[in-house]
Amino acid sequence: MEKRPLVGITMGDPAGIGPEIIIRALLDDTVYDICRPLVIGDPAVLETAMRAAGKQPDLHRVDTPDRGNYKPSAIDVLNPGPSLSRPVEWGRPTPESGRLMETWITAAADLAMAGSIHAVVTCPINKEALKLGGSRFPGHTEMLAARTNTKRYAMMLAGDRLRVVLVTIHMALRNVPDAISIEAVSSTIALTAESLSTRFGIPLPKIAVAGLNPHAGENGMFGNEEETLIAPAIERAKKETGHDITGPFPPDTVFTSASRGDFDAVVCMYHDQGLIPFKLLHFEDGVNL
Repeated sequence: MEKRPLVGITMGDPAGIGPEIIIRALLDDTVYDICRPLVIGDPAVLETAMRAAGKQPDLHRVDTPDRGNYKPSAIDVLNPGPSLSRPVEWGRPTPESGRLMETWITAAADLAMAGSIHAVVTCPINKEALKLGGSRFPGHTEMLAARTNTKRYAMMLAGDRLRVVLVTIHMALRNVPDAISIEAVSSTIALTAESLSTRFGIPLPKIAVAGLNPHAGENGMFGNEEETLIAPAIERAKKETGHDITGPFPPDTVFTSASRGDFDAVVCMYHDQGLIPFKLLHFEDGVNL
């Protein structure tokens, strides 16, 4: 009985680096020792990427995941939608490429929910193209949550030295303060605690919560969100989970402490607050959960 998990790999932006990443990853034969990789996207784009990488195109097109060979001799590809109407131009995403990106992602999610594949790995998408193509989603996280009808979700970036979880994700910085609430912060903390216990095997996680403002507001000198929203959210989460949750900490110091092992995760108020320190440490090996 086949024990290797079947992993769907969405191509991402066909005009971006996704196709090349897929080619270079699947040229490593050891990948096939641990899983059965299935590319979900346009075979013609993958052929173009192979030629650009100086490789002879060798693809195996399938209609369903169970028809794949999953051997290093040829890359298995499933195209759940139409192909691009014209050859791809690298670095030039279009409304059509935006629509296809969403088609491949939703198809992969549907295959996973149906049990036809065991996991989904996503290559990078172009959010501008997604919008041009008419999508109502700003990124993978929101799209997958809607497709799976998931109400409780957050973006966690995980590495060996640092894990960060975001209260707000893809929005303009000027809109962040209005999106922060006691409920949003406390529910994100609770979900972080739950995930650290169930997914990372940490029974009693230590969670730090970053403030929104410089110096965590400095007792109201630079903003009062820490006193009126974040601190009450921490108290609520502590009562609900019983875990070790502390903060709000000044954002310019909390990541240093976390990277040294003082905390199992940092809950952050906005996208770049968490992703800048995370990518500084884990640009090559970080994983988005």
